[in-house]
Amino acid sequence: MSSVAVIDYGMGNLHSIAKALQHAAPQVDVQIVSDPELILKADRVVFPGVGAMRDCMQALNETHLAEVIKEVAKSKPLLGICLGMQALLTDSEENGSTQGLNILPGHVMRFSDSLVDAQGNNLKIPHMGWNQVQFLSHPLWNNIPQASRFYFVHSYYAAPNDRSLVAATTDYPTAFACALAQDNVFAVQFHPEKSQAVGLQLLSNFLHWDGQV
Repeated sequence: MSSVAVIDYGMGNLHSIAKALQHAAPQVDVQIVSDPELILKADRVVFPGVGAMRDCMQALNETHLAEVIKEVAKSKPLLGICLGMQALLTDSEENGSTQGLNILPGHVMRFSDSLVDAQGNNLKIPHMGWNQVQFLSHPLWNNIPQASRFYFVHSYYAAPNDRSLVAATTDYPTAFACALAQDNVFAVQFHPEKSQAVGLQLLSNFLHWDGQV
């Protein structure tokens, strides 16, 4: 039986993502773990996250999981979700400036408070709710219709240094990168575990992915 480790670094309720992973592929052994050895033994790893970047990185460094994630990124399928995606980048504007894991070169930027839609209406920050995703070819999009709607909750967004890392975009009101991909690493800003059928399909695709593009 293949296994997937959901990294537990003491932030957020991980049961919803674990339950969604189990539902997406019942034959896969889903483990919520903080033990570095167990994470490194798993066939695939999910790095979820909620809250503030500074608190996330502090927790990762204190538990020595920052180095574990960097090691996983070299060798096996890794899925970053929400703050777990942002932490993979070089740094973030949040909390003044916070250093990330620098696995995906780039920065995390805050949405402007003056965003307006095409009709001139103010857009709220955080960006919260369902929004369409326009994606490029990648195994994790298999059997997902173009422009499917996924569920977002965030005030910051990824700005990679290299546009070739962008695997999907969403408009708010202009396009921002909502998914990044590099070799065996895939990361999404939205919450697949809250995105109903298309989210479960993405998780299923990840749980069957060998890390090759």
